[in-house]
Amino acid sequence: MKEVIDVDTGQVAVRQGCVLLRANAIGSCIAVAAYDAKTKIAGMAHVMLPDKAPGKETFKTKYAYDSIEHLLALMIQAGSNAADIEVCLVGAGNVLRKDNDTICQSNIESVTAILATIRIPVRRSVLGGYDRKSALLDAETGCVSYTQGDRSAVLLWQPEDGRSNSG
Repeated sequence: MKEVIDVDTGQVAVRQGCVLLRANAIGSCIAVAAYDAKTKIAGMAHVMLPDKAPGKETFKTKYAYDSIEHLLALMIQAGSNAADIEVCLVGAGNVLRKDNDTICQSNIESVTAILATIRIPVRRSVLGGYDRKSALLDAETGCVSYTQGDRSAVLLWQPEDGRSNSG
Protein backbone atom coordinates (compact mmCIF):
# COMPACT_ATOMS: atom_id res chain seq x y z
CA MET A 1 0.00 0.00 0.00
CA LYS A 2 1.41 3.37 -1.03
CA GLU A 3 1.66 6.17 1.48
CA VAL A 4 -0.40 9.22 0.44
CA ILE A 5 1.10 12.65 1.13
CA ASP A 6 -1.45 15.46 0.92
CA VAL A 7 -0.01 18.67 -0.51
CA ASP A 8 -2.28 21.41 0.79
CA THR A 9 -2.57 24.97 -0.46
CA GLY A 10 0.81 26.70 -0.36
CA GLN A 11 2.70 23.50 0.44
CA VAL A 12 5.52 21.79 -1.44
CA ALA A 13 6.49 18.12 -1.08
CA VAL A 14 9.25 16.02 -2.66
CA ARG A 15 9.47 12.24 -2.30
CA GLN A 16 10.82 9.04 -3.82
CA GLY A 17 9.63 5.47 -3.57
CA CYS A 18 6.25 3.99 -2.71
CA VAL A 19 4.44 7.31 -2.28
CA LEU A 20 1.58 9.20 -3.88
CA LEU A 21 1.59 13.00 -3.76
CA ARG A 22 -1.94 14.41 -3.80
CA ALA A 23 -3.47 17.88 -4.03
CA ASN A 24 -7.21 17.96 -3.35
CA ALA A 25 -9.94 20.55 -3.73
CA ILE A 26 -8.07 22.57 -6.34
CA GLY A 27 -10.10 25.58 -7.41
CA SER A 28 -8.23 28.58 -8.78
CA CYS A 29 -4.95 27.12 -7.46
CA ILE A 30 -2.57 25.13 -9.67
CA ALA A 31 -0.93 21.87 -8.67
CA VAL A 32 2.53 21.66 -10.25
CA ALA A 33 3.38 17.93 -10.45
CA ALA A 34 7.10 17.56 -11.20
CA TYR A 35 8.99 14.38 -11.99
CA ASP A 36 12.53 13.34 -12.83
CA ALA A 37 12.29 9.94 -14.56
CA LYS A 38 16.06 9.34 -14.27
CA THR A 39 16.17 9.57 -10.48
CA LYS A 40 12.47 8.84 -9.85
CA ILE A 41 12.18 11.95 -7.71
CA ALA A 42 8.65 13.34 -7.55
CA GLY A 43 7.55 16.74 -6.32
CA MET A 44 4.36 18.72 -6.06
CA ALA A 45 3.65 22.37 -5.34
CA HIS A 46 0.12 23.63 -4.60
CA VAL A 47 0.28 27.20 -5.93
CA MET A 48 -2.39 29.59 -4.67
CA LEU A 49 -1.40 32.99 -6.05
CA PRO A 50 0.48 34.33 -9.09
CA ASP A 51 3.87 36.00 -9.17
CA LYS A 52 6.31 36.39 -6.26
CA ALA A 53 5.51 36.92 -2.60
CA PRO A 54 5.72 40.48 -1.30
CA GLY A 55 8.79 41.11 0.85
CA LYS A 56 6.96 40.96 4.19
CA GLU A 57 5.00 37.78 3.36
CA THR A 58 5.88 34.88 5.68
CA PHE A 59 4.01 32.12 3.80
CA LYS A 60 5.91 32.57 0.54
CA THR A 61 5.23 29.16 -1.03
CA LYS A 62 1.61 30.03 -1.70
CA TYR A 63 2.95 32.29 -4.51
CA ALA A 64 3.88 30.80 -7.90
CA TYR A 65 7.48 31.98 -8.16
CA ASP A 66 8.46 31.09 -4.61
CA SER A 67 6.63 27.76 -4.69
CA ILE A 68 8.23 26.62 -7.95
CA GLU A 69 11.65 27.83 -6.82
CA HIS A 70 11.31 25.87 -3.56
CA LEU A 71 10.02 22.76 -5.39
CA LEU A 72 13.01 22.73 -7.75
CA ALA A 73 15.49 23.39 -4.93
CA LEU A 74 14.12 20.43 -2.95
CA MET A 75 14.22 18.16 -6.00
CA ILE A 76 17.82 19.15 -6.78
CA GLN A 77 18.77 18.69 -3.11
CA ALA A 78 17.27 15.17 -3.32
CA GLY A 79 19.49 14.36 -6.32
CA SER A 80 17.59 15.51 -9.37
CA ASN A 81 19.07 17.49 -12.25
CA ALA A 82 16.92 20.48 -13.26
CA ALA A 83 17.36 19.54 -16.94
CA ASP A 84 15.61 16.21 -16.28
CA ILE A 85 12.52 17.60 -14.56
CA GLU A 86 9.20 17.62 -16.40
CA VAL A 87 5.89 18.92 -15.08
CA CYS A 88 2.15 18.59 -15.45
CA LEU A 89 -0.29 21.28 -14.35
CA VAL A 90 -3.76 20.77 -12.87
CA GLY A 91 -6.25 23.38 -11.69
CA ALA A 92 -7.03 27.06 -12.25
CA GLY A 93 -10.78 26.55 -12.34
CA ASN A 94 -13.31 29.31 -11.78
CA VAL A 95 -15.25 27.14 -9.33
CA LEU A 96 -17.26 30.09 -7.97
CA ARG A 97 -18.31 30.94 -11.55
CA LYS A 98 -17.62 34.65 -11.08
CA ASP A 99 -17.67 36.68 -14.30
CA ASN A 100 -15.01 39.06 -13.02
CA ASP A 101 -12.67 36.40 -11.59
CA THR A 102 -9.17 36.94 -12.97
CA ILE A 103 -7.15 34.88 -10.47
CA CYS A 104 -7.46 31.67 -12.52
CA GLN A 105 -6.01 33.25 -15.67
CA SER A 106 -3.39 35.11 -13.63
CA ASN A 107 -2.27 31.84 -12.05
CA ILE A 108 -2.07 30.11 -15.45
CA GLU A 109 -0.06 32.97 -16.98
CA SER A 110 2.27 33.23 -13.99
CA VAL A 111 3.02 29.51 -13.60
CA THR A 112 3.51 28.85 -17.32
CA ALA A 113 5.72 31.94 -17.74
CA ILE A 114 7.92 30.95 -14.80
CA LEU A 115 8.34 27.41 -16.12
CA ALA A 116 9.10 28.68 -19.64
CA THR A 117 11.70 31.11 -18.29
CA ILE A 118 13.54 28.36 -16.41
CA ARG A 119 13.04 25.89 -19.28
CA ILE A 120 11.06 23.27 -17.40
CA PRO A 121 8.80 21.55 -19.96
CA VAL A 122 5.08 21.24 -19.30
CA ARG A 123 4.15 17.81 -20.64
CA ARG A 124 0.41 17.93 -20.05
CA SER A 125 -2.07 20.21 -18.37
CA VAL A 126 -5.73 20.43 -17.49
CA LEU A 127 -6.38 24.05 -16.62
CA GLY A 128 -9.43 26.28 -16.45
CA GLY A 129 -13.09 25.37 -16.59
CA TYR A 130 -15.50 25.52 -13.68
CA ASP A 131 -15.01 22.23 -11.82
CA ARG A 132 -12.78 21.64 -8.81
CA LYS A 133 -9.94 19.25 -9.53
CA SER A 134 -7.46 17.06 -7.73
CA ALA A 135 -4.00 15.93 -8.80
CA LEU A 136 -2.16 12.73 -7.97
CA LEU A 137 1.52 11.96 -8.70
CA ASP A 138 2.89 8.46 -8.24
CA ALA A 139 6.53 8.78 -7.14
CA GLU A 140 7.40 5.26 -8.34
CA THR A 141 6.08 5.59 -11.89
CA GLY A 142 5.83 9.33 -12.46
CA CYS A 143 2.24 8.92 -13.62
CA VAL A 144 0.06 11.97 -13.07
CA SER A 145 -3.70 11.53 -12.73
CA TYR A 146 -6.45 14.02 -12.02
CA THR A 147 -10.10 14.18 -11.13
CA GLN A 148 -12.54 16.83 -12.22
CA GLY A 149 -15.74 17.45 -10.28
CA ASP A 150 -17.12 14.15 -9.01
CA ARG A 151 -15.71 12.12 -11.90
CA SER A 152 -13.22 9.27 -11.54
CA ALA A 153 -9.49 9.76 -11.87
CA VAL A 154 -8.05 10.01 -15.38
CA LEU A 155 -4.42 9.44 -16.40
CA LEU A 156 -2.99 12.76 -17.57
CA TRP A 157 0.62 11.80 -18.25
CA GLN A 158 3.08 8.96 -17.98
CA PRO A 159 6.84 9.49 -18.43
CA GLU A 160 8.37 8.15 -21.62
CA ASP A 161 10.17 4.92 -20.84
CA GLY A 162 8.75 2.56 -23.39
CA ARG A 163 5.40 2.17 -21.58
CA SER A 164 3.53 4.98 -23.32
CA ASN A 165 3.23 7.23 -26.33
CA SER A 166 2.80 10.47 -24.39
CA GLY A 167 4.60 13.52 -25.58
